[in-house]
Amino acid sequence: MGLVARTVTRATANALDRRFKAAGGARRQASHVFPKHHSFFWGEFALYSFAVLVVSGVYLALFFVPDTTEVVYRGPYEPMQGLSMSRAYHSVLTLSFEVRAGLFLRQLHHWAALLFVAGMILHMSRNFFTGAFRRPRELTWLGGVALLALGIFEGYLGYSMLDDLLSGLGVRIFSGILLSVPLVGTWLHWAVFGGEFFGDIWISRFFIAHVFLVPALLVALIGMHIGLVWYQKHTQFPGPGAREDTVVGERAVPGFVSRTVANGVCLLAVLGLMAGIFQINPVFLWGPYVPSQVSTYIQPDFYAGFLIGGLRLWPRWEIHLGAYTVPAPFWVGLVLPLLMFALLAAYPLLERLGTGDRGAHQVLQRPRDNPTRTGIGAMGLTFWGILFASGATDVIAATFDIPFELLVWAGRIGLLVLPPLAYVVVRRICLGLQRADRDVLERGVRTGVLQERPDGVYLEVRRPPGGADHAGRPIPLDYGGARVDHRPAASPEPVAGSVTEEQR
Repeated sequence: MGLVARTVTRATANALDRRFKAAGGARRQASHVFPKHHSFFWGEFALYSFAVLVVSGVYLALFFVPDTTEVVYRGPYEPMQGLSMSRAYHSVLTLSFEVRAGLFLRQLHHWAALLFVAGMILHMSRNFFTGAFRRPRELTWLGGVALLALGIFEGYLGYSMLDDLLSGLGVRIFSGILLSVPLVGTWLHWAVFGGEFFGDIWISRFFIAHVFLVPALLVALIGMHIGLVWYQKHTQFPGPGAREDTVVGERAVPGFVSRTVANGVCLLAVLGLMAGIFQINPVFLWGPYVPSQVSTYIQPDFYAGFLIGGLRLWPRWEIHLGAYTVPAPFWVGLVLPLLMFALLAAYPLLERLGTGDRGAHQVLQRPRDNPTRTGIGAMGLTFWGILFASGATDVIAATFDIPFELLVWAGRIGLLVLPPLAYVVVRRICLGLQRADRDVLERGVRTGVLQERPDGVYLEVRRPPGGADHAGRPIPLDYGGARVDHRPAASPEPVAGSVTEEQR
């Protein structure tokens, strides 16, 4: 059977090659070189999570009913029996309790959505701190920013259209943000909800956007992103043979392909365990959305936490311009996220203007080698982290018995003080790490071994990585961007090429 299969496969491949002349191109693409580094996994992490999202989402869409018509629940879940709810929420309960593996697939879909966004954040953080966005990869960076924004929006649409109490509160916040937009807010609200909140058609519109429109954009952007990475070659960390005009790594087939497939299988296994063991978004506990009810002690998905935190921290300032009023939610609900993503997208241009660096870069930088950029990144992450933590002020206040108002003021002060402080501290740490690397390259690795001179002075033995000259002085090495080994030498005794330094 194996011989027959190989014969048929070989004959089919030869027939296709005679017609399409694909063997030469396929051989060249199979020889494509990919650098090896553990941090490159985050892009694959996001890609495989998206694949799980698509497959599980297609199955879930077969059972979800995007309809706001009121029905009475008569299903097997006793706490909800006799309650009025929308057909959308009713279909979610039916999927969770009456469809085989329905609850498992719901949780698999939700966990995959969280890991998809988390993978993109980690992937973009690695690209930012290592300078992977520099020329000629500005377009790849812009595509990544667009993917992150669309991924967050797609996740919001997904959990909003379930019509449970938690998602209904999120939709109500979205409605308020739309209405806060000056001049065109009413029209934007009408375009989404078809009239006043709550409306009858918004779930079907969210469903169409979540299942068809946004996924199509995501697929297009992911395809463009992968195509650009393949065409422009993958960036690489400094190391032996790594230059701006070379790529050092493993070939696509079989090395990279086998490794990335193994990573994908492992990720799928982890997602399966998470979906089967860890409960997430138990909408059957929240109940259907009722405008008169508000829940506490529950939080939205993590990527929406910064927005909730901003709404809680921002003062209730309103701007009155004649007959128009610009309410407070406009600044945090719309201006803040747009400004954050705009700065993220424009950063490659801003850095190029600030440094004057217009060269093409294939080799990445260690974060310590660009202290200013690393400090800016730490400042941005601190700003986001404070907003994120402020989104859970109700949980923190109830858990630790801290006044809610105190947490709000702590968040406001921290938002002004901690990001600049993070910039200064992280930049100083990077400069200190640079000095430590230069010290090792110029004077040698500290061994921790002391040697006594005849005059009683103790000297520390150092191992210069470049060896020593005939006079016993260390030969300094140039820093090439690669990791510098600070580990003490294995042998505690001085050997040829070792030098000593006075212990101060």
